[in-house]
Amino acid sequence: MKEWSPPTSIAEGKSLMPVRILLADDHEVVREGFRALLEDHGFQVVGEASDGFEAVRLAKEFKPAIGVLDLSMPLLGGIQACREIAKVSPFTRTIILTMYRDDQYVLDALRAGVSGYILKSRAGKDLIEAIRAVSAGSTYLGPEVSQAVVKAYQASGQEPAHSNLSSRETQVLQLVAQGKSTKEVASTLGISVKTASAHRASLMRKLDIHETAGLVRYAIRVGLIAA
Repeated sequence: MKEWSPPTSIAEGKSLMPVRILLADDHEVVREGFRALLEDHGFQVVGEASDGFEAVRLAKEFKPAIGVLDLSMPLLGGIQACREIAKVSPFTRTIILTMYRDDQYVLDALRAGVSGYILKSRAGKDLIEAIRAVSAGSTYLGPEVSQAVVKAYQASGQEPAHSNLSSRETQVLQLVAQGKSTKEVASTLGISVKTASAHRASLMRKLDIHETAGLVRYAIRVGLIAA
């Protein structure tokens, strides 16, 4: 995990300066609700994104202290977006919001360097506590997911198949699973059709999945897209 230096001082649960936060969720009404909650508690929302690519762009531009991202977003999922944010804004710490409590989702998030993982069903109770904990340098796991992590670490410890995919292959997988053609994938990622096709062939070989329907089912199972 990368060395971290807190962007603001924390004292008795309150910051001396407003903690700057980026919100990313593809539902505008959800972002509005979280923005109101955060601002009521003295936090500063510096940007809002409706997909993973936009979240990465805004993180690079604003360098927020905390990124709060939905797990399942269009174009680029929350976990993959967290990986990319770590590259463009290394001191931004990230929190995943999701409806999924499955072991593999939690472990994938932690492997990606996420500092917090909470369920949307408890976000009203847990989000403020999570942001304060993460701002102070801690890792925060909601009470419903902590046991999932313990059980997962007690399991075989084998890496999931998609951990072998490159960052670009994961992006292509998500876009294909969302129904985009190879040409549309190329346009979205700013690469040639030939390169997009090569990435698609490579990820299918690595996953041993050779039809689009199988890729869709797999992407749902690992949380890249919502069912």
